[in-house]
Amino acid sequence: MSIPRPGRRQQLQQRHGLWRNPNRRVFTSRRSFCLLLTCLAVIAILPPIFFHFKLKRFHQTQLRQCSWLNGPPLVCAHGGDSTNAFPNTIEDLDANRFPLEFHNQSISTVEDALKLISSSVRRVILDAKVGPPLYGKDLAKDILSVVQRAQCKNCIIWAKSDNLVRDVMKLSPDVTVGYIVMREHSRARGSLLRMRGASVVGVYHELIDDKLLRILKGRKKKVYAWTVDDEVSMKKMLYDHVDAVVTSNPTLFRRLMQDIRTQCLQEGFSFKP
Repeated sequence: MSIPRPGRRQQLQQRHGLWRNPNRRVFTSRRSFCLLLTCLAVIAILPPIFFHFKLKRFHQTQLRQCSWLNGPPLVCAHGGDSTNAFPNTIEDLDANRFPLEFHNQSISTVEDALKLISSSVRRVILDAKVGPPLYGKDLAKDILSVVQRAQCKNCIIWAKSDNLVRDVMKLSPDVTVGYIVMREHSRARGSLLRMRGASVVGVYHELIDDKLLRILKGRKKKVYAWTVDDEVSMKKMLYDHVDAVVTSNPTLFRRLMQDIRTQCLQEGFSFKP
């Protein structure tokens, strides 16, 4: 069967690019239609994906900022409420007496302070300062004697001197003790876990990160951050889920916690049952 040759008009159209194959027009139309459907599908899918990741990021941010509400840290006043009274005085206990004449304030004995406050607070930290002069062999014994006479069942004894802490543990294995982590201790795992019998670790707050917390909490040790006095650091300690925060400004810290709590509840954060 012979195929008819295109006519003169078709030859001229092909030569000048004016002639179009009808089958090609159908193919082009189908291609355009498929491209249109693809674009519409992409347009329909992108917003849900965008909002999914945006919502996921919101929940992650909310979880980081609010999850501490399920286990809020203990607030420890460093030397008492030293923003309203001279540190380590009885007037720490009564912020309503501000302003005070600081030079007329007396510093109570450890035993008097323990008897006065230990029954009304969750924890009392005895931060034993060593030297100068260098502590003697009886210092640990003297500290334990005071704790016993005051009947302080919720006392924690810690010190920057590991030797003193070890002496306390030897004399009274049942007492809660802690050791201090500073910059020179933060690099090696062995330094972080250097006292097996101590259940509390006081960590300089700038050293606290996920790795340090993972190591210490992995050994069931409570992490107490010290001394945290500015809002940025306070927020970080909340978000890092430390067990306690030692601060010279407990009023500011409590107000910050309340503000974050209110914001979290307004955004729909739900507590664990």
